[in-house]
Amino acid sequence: MQRVSRASVTVEGQITGEIGVGLLVLLGVGREDTPAVAASMAEKVANLRIFEDDQGKMNRSLLDVEGAALVVSQFTLYGDARGQRRPSFISAAPPEQAAALYEEFNKALRRVGITVATGVFQAMMSVELVNEGPVTILLDSDKKF
Repeated sequence: MQRVSRASVTVEGQITGEIGVGLLVLLGVGREDTPAVAASMAEKVANLRIFEDDQGKMNRSLLDVEGAALVVSQFTLYGDARGQRRPSFISAAPPEQAAALYEEFNKALRRVGITVATGVFQAMMSVELVNEGPVTILLDSDKKF
């Protein structure tokens, strides 16, 4: 996810989602992910303190700053290019599972009060953003990093 002052996603020349201050979330869904994982990750995104307070320290969450989330599905986050020239996407969830968990993640963000804008699942999308900081945080439900 990236802290942004603005971000948008366009599909076939039409803006499908845009936000002002908030987070651009590039969401990859893995084969082992579940609805509980989607809800847990949404809670983490909403409450992670990566926005600056009055002293310039990262002490405010997306909820604290009343920011929005632009959530874009991105299966290529599961691309494994170790030792090969063409990435393998075998760890990515199949489309039906990924679409359901993508929607569950968005619903979970909305349940805690976050305004959510989205791209279009499985579409070719153009994403534009202004990353503030820059601040980019990697979250992994498997906690491998």
